[in-house]
Amino acid sequence: MTVLADRAVHNIVFAERDLFVKTIETKDEMIQAYQLRHRVFAERLKWVPEKANRLEADVYDTWSTSIGVFNSRKDLLGLVRMTHAPVPFMLESEFSACLVGRHQVRKATDTAEITRLAIDPGIADRGLSARLIKTVFKGMYQWCLQHEVRYTYMVVEQRLLKVVQRMGWPCRAIGEAVALPPAHALSIGGLLDLDEFRLQAETAHPGMLEWLTTTTPGLGTAQKPSRTENDLEEYGESAEDRQLVRAA
Repeated sequence: MTVLADRAVHNIVFAERDLFVKTIETKDEMIQAYQLRHRVFAERLKWVPEKANRLEADVYDTWSTSIGVFNSRKDLLGLVRMTHAPVPFMLESEFSACLVGRHQVRKATDTAEITRLAIDPGIADRGLSARLIKTVFKGMYQWCLQHEVRYTYMVVEQRLLKVVQRMGWPCRAIGEAVALPPAHALSIGGLLDLDEFRLQAETAHPGMLEWLTTTTPGLGTAQKPSRTENDLEEYGESAEDRQLVRAA
């Protein structure tokens, strides 16, 4: 993984009940990440071509950081990739059709792009899927805190943008919805201002904000669910829509 020489790198690692969240670093972890991405984006959603080696990787992995959610057996169950400006974003090339209008992509170091958000499609337990979605978001949030990122870009299917907003994240559209090849899924670019999120969450979703901000050191340490986490009902709806995540 290549990182700009003049930028401090802050790896994250914390326990979340029987799961643990960490920066993906080792060769085994990266192989698991590429395999999971292939199952989701190539085999299931058909957003990228299938490969004989069943590994989905691209040039953006060279300068990006991936965050994984693992179980106690160190199986990767979910992940998200963070690309920290000013390096190239997918939004500027593969997803440039989502920039209809006058929006100029922000490339200051307080900005990142979210891509390759995926949950293991083989998980049938909807409750676990919902937990994984919100835990991936917590990993993303913690990474942004560590790297002083305020703005995050993402490209999602149009319906998922509304799901993200219902979850309490004020993600605003930055263009019109377009059908992106090869699957021609109706997708839209979004920009999330984390300062705006925190300001709104202090009043509307204080339990969620407390949960996102608080971490427990350790790898997979068994914990009882907190009252704060049990109150995060706004995340439940995302389980049904996890297949909509557009991070190809």
